[in-house]
Amino acid sequence: MLKIDWDEYKEYKKYSVREDNFEILLEFIKSYYHMVLPQDIFDMLQADETAELMLKKRSINDAVDLENFLYKL
Repeated sequence: MLKIDWDEYKEYKKYSVREDNFEILLEFIKSYYHMVLPQDIFDMLQADETAELMLKKRSINDAVDLENFLYKL
C-alpha cells in the first residue's frame, strides 16, 4: 500500500486553487499517484491517520461515499 507523501502534498498545495484541504488532497492523490478508482483512493486515505480524520469529518465511510464526494467536485 502506498503512503501519502505529506511533504509532496504541501508543495502541491502551494499551487492549488482550491481552499479545502481534503479536496486538495484528493487532487494530489489523483495527480501524484495516478489513481482514479475510488476504492484505491479510499484505501489509501483510510490507511493514513490524518487522512482518515478528514474522511470522518465529511462522513465518508466507504468507497461509495468517496465516489459521491468526487462527483460533486
